[in-house]
Amino acid sequence: MASISLLQVSVAILGFLTLHYFLFKKPHGRFRRNWPVLRMLPALHMALHRIYDYSVKILEISNMTFPFKGPRFAGMDMLITVDPANIHHIMTSNFSNYIKGPAFQDVFDVFGDGIITTDSELWKNLRKSYQAMIHRQEFQRFSMSTMTRKLKDGIVPLLDHFAEKGTSVDLQDVFGRFTFDTILILITGYDPRSLSIEMPEDELAKALDDVGEGILYRHVKPRFLWKLQNWVGFGEEKKMTRANATFDRVCAKYISAKREEIKRSQVVTDISVAESGDLLTSFIKLNTTKYKLLNPSDDKFLRDTILTLILAGRDTTASALSWFFWLLSENPKVVAKIRQEAINTDISRTGNGQEHLDKLVYLHGALCEAVRLYPPVCFGRKSPIKSDVLPSGHKVDANSKIIICLYALGRMRAVWGEDALQFKPERWITENGGIKHEPSFKFLSFNAGPRTCLGKHIAMAQMKIVAVEILQNYDIKVVQGQKIEPALGIILSMKHGLRITVTKRC
Repeated sequence: MASISLLQVSVAILGFLTLHYFLFKKPHGRFRRNWPVLRMLPALHMALHRIYDYSVKILEISNMTFPFKGPRFAGMDMLITVDPANIHHIMTSNFSNYIKGPAFQDVFDVFGDGIITTDSELWKNLRKSYQAMIHRQEFQRFSMSTMTRKLKDGIVPLLDHFAEKGTSVDLQDVFGRFTFDTILILITGYDPRSLSIEMPEDELAKALDDVGEGILYRHVKPRFLWKLQNWVGFGEEKKMTRANATFDRVCAKYISAKREEIKRSQVVTDISVAESGDLLTSFIKLNTTKYKLLNPSDDKFLRDTILTLILAGRDTTASALSWFFWLLSENPKVVAKIRQEAINTDISRTGNGQEHLDKLVYLHGALCEAVRLYPPVCFGRKSPIKSDVLPSGHKVDANSKIIICLYALGRMRAVWGEDALQFKPERWITENGGIKHEPSFKFLSFNAGPRTCLGKHIAMAQMKIVAVEILQNYDIKVVQGQKIEPALGIILSMKHGLRITVTKRC
């Protein structure tokens, strides 16, 4: 009994000291303070609900690079940086030394061996094959026609419906369904039709949401803890296991159906890879020798490829569009300028071809500004093969963890100037009225160096098409009183969505 009482007193004293510490110490100081055992982990969890804006403050007072110390032997130590010189060193000039690494692949294990998780020769060969598929003229035409058709047959009727009813709708949900349907068509050729007035729930989309949340929590827990939760089947890890099973089952269905479709078509005529529109058909028929990939038509390879492409093309664009329209609601002058540019360009008459979209310079700047402030992928992770010294002077050991915080990078006054927090499309326009280029180590929203996003131009085209269609034909008003804040996850989505009312313009 005495030992129990002593334990209770000790716990009470520890709780009192912890409470006193968090209530009366300055927040920045407590984040950087090392506890004897837990070190900086308590402060991280206290700030987790507002970690994005908190990271901005910490990195500003830490000269853009901050060494985080987790509990000893928990494998949570990491160097967090937004220093452009460090980013250029890691992503470009010393690229070969910085990889995703086994720890990254462990955290992102549900995505298998896709281009997002792999390194070295496998990554190079995968990238070559992805690049060849995406840059085919047939796929480019298929991509543009799919986006335009889904916009006209999906978003427009949906917004017309809510405009007529006079009821609100979650615009983030609409964009998520639009990009989900679009990317599934581009990958598999099949339309899941999640974008409809009924707003049906899609199990694959739900599984992706659960995985995004689970992966973030894996970054802020000791590895042994989330591994234990995974083994027991508890909390976020239980959701991860279920999501993985959903991925396997749904992808297997698409792969099986596509194999049968190809088999039936070959009875009638021999369809070449160049003539096929969707990516799954192309990957099933991929030349294994040319791209040095083992069993590229293997079901696991195809499953991992489908998930990688969905992850790259679904939530990223939906997130960017959601934050973009919220920023427009706060900046009506920007809306007026975009509409005037569309009128001057006569985009409604000339159509949505790439050459016409490229003329929308101010819209391009507004979209870049939106993803600067709200990058869809809010952090990147790298690990050095060999120990190194970064340009900032920080030494990094082999196999250590480096986190690049894209959200904070876009808000650094040392990088973007004193007006870094302002939404200013003009910062992307040159004196001659052209698009101003910013180096990727400063504007990292589409990655940098050899891992630069392959679908950047497709994503920008998609966002421009959607923006022009909506802004020319509708007035969007954000419902007052809702709380707009980022959700915790690997994609920077809105925690409570974006409820809007819509009115048709004359």
